[in-house]
Amino acid sequence: MKKIGIIFAMEEELNEFLKYISLNKKNKIFDLTFYEGDFDNLEIVLVQCGVGKVNAARCTQILIDNYKPSYVFNIGVGGGVSDELNVLDIVIADRLVQHDFDITAFDHDKGYIPNIGIYTKCDNNLVDIARQNKDVFTGVIASGDIFCTDKKMGKKINDKFNALCVEMEGAAVGQVCSLCDVPFLVIRSISDCPNNNNLITYEEFLNESCRKIALFMNDLLKKINKTV
Repeated sequence: MKKIGIIFAMEEELNEFLKYISLNKKNKIFDLTFYEGDFDNLEIVLVQCGVGKVNAARCTQILIDNYKPSYVFNIGVGGGVSDELNVLDIVIADRLVQHDFDITAFDHDKGYIPNIGIYTKCDNNLVDIARQNKDVFTGVIASGDIFCTDKKMGKKINDKFNALCVEMEGAAVGQVCSLCDVPFLVIRSISDCPNNNNLITYEEFLNESCRKIALFMNDLLKKINKTV
């Protein structure tokens, strides 16, 4: 039986997806609660990592070490930085970048990480399965330890990395999975777009975005159950 690990940054995201699984037990490791359950013929492990790249990387490694998942997903909400996107659109990452990683002083491009490169690639097979839903966007998701409320910053990230959206965890999850040879995929539902009223927009659409990404993940797991 395949084991799927799903990482969420926030409680709202986790709670929405808990509705879709048959929960068997909770397991506490350090300060993290892992929810173990079933979804058809798949074993599911859900965990809330907390906000930011360090929390995401730490949680991912603990998940891999203790549960040995076949695949890891990081799902949740993100902010759009592309003019193509509207609130509640779904973005599938084919690559991820840490937009705030900067060693340009050593003649490297912005985002370049030694032994990693600029981009971390998601698993091609998982990307292809997720893209079977035609109502999605596929491209670069940019992660950084900042909630992007500045339209100029969003445009700069979009121009530099051709990023569709920004968030605060995905590239860190991806880096750990890549280093541990675990196939992974990052998916975001757009909850806001950078503008002067960004925080108001984010709060208004957060719950609806969480519901949409949970429903999308539910449908994706049904496809994975049939194909991998």
